[in-house]
Amino acid sequence: MSMPDAFQVLADPSRRHMLQLLMEENMTIGTLAENFDMSRPAVSKHIRILENAGFIHIEDIGRERYCSLRREGFDEVQNFINSFDRFWTSRLHKLATLLQAPNKKR
Repeated sequence: MSMPDAFQVLADPSRRHMLQLLMEENMTIGTLAENFDMSRPAVSKHIRILENAGFIHIEDIGRERYCSLRREGFDEVQNFINSFDRFWTSRLHKLATLLQAPNKKR
């Protein structure tokens, strides 16, 4: 199975909501499923997508499967955002330099 694009994974509102729930605490698949009005197989499919993309880790503890967030899944998104941060920081720095320069008559 190929690694899904992080933005495609995050495009789904249900998966984003799952990630938000996991920010509060690690949850079993069953506990996560209780927060959604969809079948358990549908929830499992979303969880599998999140796991394959590296957003979550699933650990078997006894008979339960616990989901937890993984930082690595967010790297692609963070790198994308960082590139825009660098762009805007550079632009704002140039603007500040221009505004601080003495006025020159043309």
